[in-house]
Amino acid sequence: MILRRRFSDVIRRQLDLFVEDHRGLIEDCAAAERAYNRAPRDEAEERYGDYVDLVETGTEILADIRDTYKRTLDDDTADEYDLAFNRAVVKRLPRFALEIENR
Repeated sequence: MILRRRFSDVIRRQLDLFVEDHRGLIEDCAAAERAYNRAPRDEAEERYGDYVDLVETGTEILADIRDTYKRTLDDDTADEYDLAFNRAVVKRLPRFALEIENR
């Protein structure tokens, strides 16, 4: 719990900026998911691919934000921050969390 609090302010600000700067992407993800859910069977695979591409873009942006800040930290602290950031993404932006640890 202490680790999460240690970075909670900076991570909250980073995620706030992501949401503000990439609102269009977040909205596009929601629209693509709706399109996939409504798609007839013969279009569903293509619609799902569109959705996954958008989610991957968001995940990559978040990983870049995380990794840029992480490079300013020593190794032990960077590992703590990495874990805290990924957990925050899971809680706040779960759509982008599935692959965040692998980026």
